[in-house]
Amino acid sequence: MSTLTIDQARTIIRVGHEKGTAEGMNPLAILVLDAGGHPMAFERQDGTPFGRFDVAFGKARGALAMGVSSRVLGNMALDRPHFMNGLVGATGGAIVPVPGGVIVTDSDGNHLGAVGISGDSSDNDELCAVAGIEAAGLTAGV
Repeated sequence: MSTLTIDQARTIIRVGHEKGTAEGMNPLAILVLDAGGHPMAFERQDGTPFGRFDVAFGKARGALAMGVSSRVLGNMALDRPHFMNGLVGATGGAIVPVPGGVIVTDSDGNHLGAVGISGDSSDNDELCAVAGIEAAGLTAGV
């Protein structure tokens, strides 16, 4: 089984920021977690409010904890609000079920970690996560 490297994490962040800047998005905060849910790398652009780390962490943590993107978690919240309320409560509120948290997988489908982005619309956050993951030669689980 492969692992997510620090160089790949840095590529994800760099390309995610480049994508956001090229598309005229608001400043982004990008966090990469390893398969154990530990932060590997984080960077926020100038002008990003400090609370964006917590939102990015909640998106990535939720995706990793449940094995699906935070977009899927958002859909689950609509379909099964009691379950999502319980999940958020069980994690001390540390899950944010909206797009922008994306599972990182290798070519065999093994989960290597997750990326969480916060700063623009949730759809745009997710778009930048996918761009970064793919640029690192990995697969985005959206």
